[in-house]
Amino acid sequence: MSDLKQIKRLPQEQRYQYLLKQVKLNKEVWILNDEHGCVMLNSEDEDCVPVWPSQAFAEEWATGDWEICQSKAIDLTTWRKRWTQGLIEDDLAIAVFPLVDDSEDVSSMVISADEFDFDLR
Repeated sequence: MSDLKQIKRLPQEQRYQYLLKQVKLNKEVWILNDEHGCVMLNSEDEDCVPVWPSQAFAEEWATGDWEICQSKAIDLTTWRKRWTQGLIEDDLAIAVFPLVDDSEDVSSMVISADEFDFDLR
């Protein structure tokens, strides 16, 4: 089994820890962009910016309605200086490493930009 498949099987909290580790190690956060900018997800209570630990995971999400999206790396310094404050000001949360499971449901933790920033320290 590939490492990607093993990582995808991790529970949400462990995927979050994996995301944090990879972001700190590689000094970048991966998002998807379309012609309007950064794509968004809607949870039951929040509007969210989805983030991934690598280009491979971000691009795996870009299928179906999302296939026009391009993966984009945001360097960690830029993320912390500009994105965190922008997300807070726009009242947007972060969808942590979202995946689609076998039943086509989206699986993702939702956290605040403040919490993500704190955990990246």
